[in-house]
Amino acid sequence: MAKKQRPGSGQGPGTPATTALDAAGVVYTARTYSHDPSVASYGLEAAEALGVEPERVFKTLMVEVAGSGGTQLCVAVVPVTGSLDLKAAAAAFGAKKATMADPAAAERRSGYVRGGISPLGQRQHSPTAVDESALGHETVLVSGGRRGFDLELAPGDLVRLTGAVVARLGSS
Repeated sequence: MAKKQRPGSGQGPGTPATTALDAAGVVYTARTYSHDPSVASYGLEAAEALGVEPERVFKTLMVEVAGSGGTQLCVAVVPVTGSLDLKAAAAAFGAKKATMADPAAAERRSGYVRGGISPLGQRQHSPTAVDESALGHETVLVSGGRRGFDLELAPGDLVRLTGAVVARLGSS
């Protein structure tokens, strides 16, 4: 089910991600589907359920990066068809090392549950990087803030609203 949103329409499902998009005046499409809790890959499930190319569906991963200034949580947005290259993520954030963040820490920082973490409208802003492949699509889909709910938007809007750097992050 897709619902086209107009900026500031307030007709979205009411997640912090839709609130952020509405406040920024971004046009997006809210897309919902029936989530199966037994699936292994939430992103591939979304692509299949919504009938879109998996290359256009991006997952939001929280990583902990370590550099000279200590450690911090960061957000990496990569296609669901591949995996995150931790060395590339560290480089994108100007860090020496990156590891996957503890899921509980990611949930606390973002304000979302695992499998529904959106790069938009997070409780606490974290440095963000978006895989460069996103720019090759007219629109991409990211989590809308809960399982079974994605947002379709222009990749430029995603980069702008998250303040993301664009880099090669994924590996096929």
